[in-house]
Amino acid sequence: MSIKAYRPTTPAQRQKTTQDFDQITTRKPMKSLLASKKQMAGKNNQGRITVRHRGGGVKRHYRIVTYDLPTGNKYTVREIEYDPNRSARIARIQDQNGTYYYVIADNNMKQGMTFESGKDIAIEASNRMPLENIPVGTFIYAIELTPGRGAQMVRSAGTSAQLMAKENGYATIKMPSGEVRKVLVTCEASIGTVGNEQHQNIKIGAAGRRRRKGIRPTVRGVVMNATDHPHGGGDGGRHGTGKAPRTPWGQLTLGFRTRHNKKTNKMIVRSRHEGKRK
Repeated sequence: MSIKAYRPTTPAQRQKTTQDFDQITTRKPMKSLLASKKQMAGKNNQGRITVRHRGGGVKRHYRIVTYDLPTGNKYTVREIEYDPNRSARIARIQDQNGTYYYVIADNNMKQGMTFESGKDIAIEASNRMPLENIPVGTFIYAIELTPGRGAQMVRSAGTSAQLMAKENGYATIKMPSGEVRKVLVTCEASIGTVGNEQHQNIKIGAAGRRRRKGIRPTVRGVVMNATDHPHGGGDGGRHGTGKAPRTPWGQLTLGFRTRHNKKTNKMIVRSRHEGKRK
């Protein structure tokens, strides 16, 4: 996959880049694997905004992606498709019984290739198996946190984790963020790297393009009124001198730890923040 630039006919066109979509084999999704998707504009069922800067955007259908493929089956890749709901591409696959599924496509998947899911299978790219059957040092993606629940980690475009060690029923995995954590060796993962690696290099280029994605403008706190943000107010001079930056609700931000999950703290061997400290 490569990045496509535009002729600089306008100031926005000069900056904007997009993907070439050469890997995609069909523009028409499978109707039986679609679901309606309602635009909630970042609001909960009480109408209160729980996620800021959301709203508008083009209408989309949700693609029903399977994160826990049935084991013991052989799958054939029929199509590689664009999914508007995620950064990665998805693959339309078919098992030996004729059943179709959507899965996250890795950079090895091509139309017509086959892969397997199970325990006693070959250690090859795209194959899915428990971590106890995968050699140490292998790059993996679509990793389960709880056996049988389906892939919850490493699903974004261009990402992969590395299996570092296996000991006492747990596998140690180095995540794309730099975090090192443990999961049970009975959890499943796929071998390889998620496709669409160039996603991170795309330049949006135009405000309207971001609005069509359902993202509304973000305004800095220092230009707000004091009633709207801790950074707001004043006479347009120095803002918040000597004060730590805060969220709109007054909580410390920029490096302040917000993770409070005592149940899984013991599974994290090394935090993703440790290498960044001075």
